[in-house]
Amino acid sequence: MTQPDFATVVSRWFQQHARDLPWREPGVTPWAILVSEVMLQQTPVVRVVPAWQAWLARWPEPAALAADTPAEAIRMWGRLGYPRRAVRLRECAVAIVDRHGGQVPDRLEQLLALPGVGTYTARAVAAFAYGQRHPVVDTNVRRVVSRAVAGEPDAGPVTRPADLVATEELLPTEPASAALASAAFMELGAVICTARSPRCTACPVESVCAWRASGQEAPAGPTRRPQRYAGTDRQVRGLLLGVLRDSTGPVPHQRLDQVWTDDVQRARALAGLVQDGLVEPAGVNSFRLVGDDPSLPTADLTT
Repeated sequence: MTQPDFATVVSRWFQQHARDLPWREPGVTPWAILVSEVMLQQTPVVRVVPAWQAWLARWPEPAALAADTPAEAIRMWGRLGYPRRAVRLRECAVAIVDRHGGQVPDRLEQLLALPGVGTYTARAVAAFAYGQRHPVVDTNVRRVVSRAVAGEPDAGPVTRPADLVATEELLPTEPASAALASAAFMELGAVICTARSPRCTACPVESVCAWRASGQEAPAGPTRRPQRYAGTDRQVRGLLLGVLRDSTGPVPHQRLDQVWTDDVQRARALAGLVQDGLVEPAGVNSFRLVGDDPSLPTADLTT
């Protein structure tokens, strides 16, 4: 099977079997697609869908988010995890308003210049929002290309320039067809060519898969050791941020002291939140979400 034929087969499969996700519906704006791509980083689809819908209902365009505070973006982000994404998304909205008249740009170099937009996100928006021909390479795509083309059971933990080249070689020449193929490769890796339990018999390109032909098995363990959460600074940061997010106005230090008994670890986690631009001091011995309304009274210590 030639490379264009590979993309054609996977694209036809995608058109018949793709998951019904709201950001794939006709008429979805580039801004909505950008928001979905940021939210989907390291977060399962099932958790992203309601958060994405709520976010777009409140801020349907970049100007609406840019006019609001970073604190409200953090609150709206809720428990999706990695809350710096919320702040960066608001910074991105501000840049879109300031540099592009409130419209998400369609040129790759302009997308790459936006705060918090990296190689993957910029190419994803260019392809899925504007129908352009770019290799959109995430973990799922790298795994599909590694197995089907290179015959390797796993693509490794990070995206390399060679991954972009290998994926681009599989794309059709016509931009709209290439954008469709990019979405199809991603979906194939997400639901069929999975890391641990690939459903090879349901794969549309099983007959030409180099890894399948080699007879190799999927790796027995994860390529990256799962990160421990319980008892880590990340857990403490989440607890502290939860109190601040659920409060209106600054929170007294004494109230934050109640979320974790280890004074040293709690202080380190709080300092990390400040350093990351998520939390800021608010007067003496109190803290608030960054950019929160300074006129709000300090939260009641007893609530």
